[in-house]
Amino acid sequence: MTNRHIRTPIMHRVVERNGLVFVGGTVADDESLGMGGQTEQILKKFDAYLAEAGSDKTKLLSATIFVTDLSLKPELDAAWKAWVGPEDLPARATVGVADLGGDTLVEITLVAHT
Repeated sequence: MTNRHIRTPIMHRVVERNGLVFVGGTVADDESLGMGGQTEQILKKFDAYLAEAGSDKTKLLSATIFVTDLSLKPELDAAWKAWVGPEDLPARATVGVADLGGDTLVEITLVAHT
């Protein structure tokens, strides 16, 4: 059975199937923040999104991160390392993109397990 959580006009934020939890692309609400601040906002959202599906950040499997400026990646990495413990680091890719819309600097997707 597929469970879908947190419906938006274009997707469900979280989809759960066979013990896997997929979290759709998530951005910060406050686009005036820098890369670190936007990343921190996203990670706080993930705590709630994962809990909705009975998971948490200790159960991460992979993350895909899209950034508009790779020179700011150290800010992202600092926020990331403060959020997830070294023993729970998932497989991860960071991809440079030209534009995420508005002043969005970072968008992240996750896969976790329950």
